[in-house]
Amino acid sequence: MTEKKDKEIEFSRLVKEHKDTIYTVCYMFSQDKDEVNDLFQDVLINLWKGYGSFRGESKLDTWIWRVSLNTCISADRKKKKAGQRVPLDMEADFFADNDPDNSQVRQLHARISRLGLVDRAIVLLWLENLSYDEIGAIVGISAKNVSVKLVRIRQQLIRMNNGD
Repeated sequence: MTEKKDKEIEFSRLVKEHKDTIYTVCYMFSQDKDEVNDLFQDVLINLWKGYGSFRGESKLDTWIWRVSLNTCISADRKKKKAGQRVPLDMEADFFADNDPDNSQVRQLHARISRLGLVDRAIVLLWLENLSYDEIGAIVGISAKNVSVKLVRIRQQLIRMNNGD
């Protein structure tokens, strides 16, 4: 019985340490507050399910990023297959004030959300200052491929800027 309790305490600590990372990933895949919270819970469920079998072949941080991204990517794919969803309330107040910097953040977020799922994940990880090696380990590609993809993503974002 104590082994189960120890596992729960350890998992709770892990969630507290990494909740910002998990939430950031969820937010990158939705702007709807309720959906972000649902994604966050789905990630926690998947982390809990996999926690006992985590073998430590990668860093714990890498595993958390990977589970978070895979959960959100899978949910995004399911959502697209299910068709368009109309949220009841779109008033996400992440950037409630009229600060010009926040306007730029919203514009960047809008452009990034138009990228493909893997590209969106790579940008998110890059914005979190992860190394190309870490990004590659999380996404499942080489560090060189991360570099190439980031150049292409940057070009795509510039084209979006010119087209807006």
